[in-house]
Amino acid sequence: MYYDDKADAKLGGKVKDPIVKAVKWVKSRSQKEKGIMGCAGAAFLLFLLWLVIEDHDNLFIMAEVVHFLGIGVLIYKLWTKKNAGGLSLRSQELTALFLGVRLFCSFMMEYDIHTVLDFLTLVATVWVIYTLRIPLKDTYQEEQDSVQTYYVAVPCLLVAALAHPRTHHPLVLRILWALCVYVEAVSVLPQLRMMQKAKVVEKFTAHYVFALGLSRFISCAHWILQLVDGDSFLLQALGSGIWPIMVLLSEIVQTFILADFCYFYVKSYAEGSGVIHLAAGIV
Repeated sequence: MYYDDKADAKLGGKVKDPIVKAVKWVKSRSQKEKGIMGCAGAAFLLFLLWLVIEDHDNLFIMAEVVHFLGIGVLIYKLWTKKNAGGLSLRSQELTALFLGVRLFCSFMMEYDIHTVLDFLTLVATVWVIYTLRIPLKDTYQEEQDSVQTYYVAVPCLLVAALAHPRTHHPLVLRILWALCVYVEAVSVLPQLRMMQKAKVVEKFTAHYVFALGLSRFISCAHWILQLVDGDSFLLQALGSGIWPIMVLLSEIVQTFILADFCYFYVKSYAEGSGVIHLAAGIV
């Protein structure tokens, strides 16, 4: 957003553009007030989703579509800019891992629209990984991408062996399903760590991570709205063992992991800079 201070001065200091005026007002608020407004905005968005979306299960589809569009932003960046700077290969590998495992489990356990969306997103993610490893290898900042894939995947596998669904499916499939849930919750950590080291975030990578944050918010909104509606099945499930609690906890953890970044993302564009600077403690 471009704002001309001189033009504003000629108008006697009165801002004619209501958007600019709103941005200036928000910028003048204290951090506490901004935090309250952010929470109020999230609550309003939840209320809007509750009004507009009749079947709250469709929120999962929306979340997966947003994730797929986020990958599309990365593909556009790599295709047009021919530069992989600021992009974490480790996060993409973790994304491919949980999508591949979930797709395998879907074929073995159930078939639905989620299977199709997972397949499309996996194909796009594999293309990104291939591009980072071969055509654009020279532009990939490997020294900045320090969080190894197995540092994240192995602990998730151990937790999955302890906390997994209690269904009629074979134990291996149940552990794999839990693995994809846990890996998905923390798959963005290498990307956030890499961006923190760089201090300033490349815009297309920022758009991608914001899309992940939005996707997680929509997915988490599903669980919240189910509770608001007094879904007896969900309430019974939460009281039936550790697995449902771990699923809900994974959603919350991933949402909060991305919440800080989304805050700085929105803040940078609200201020009109479009340049995102991350705080030291974001990861």
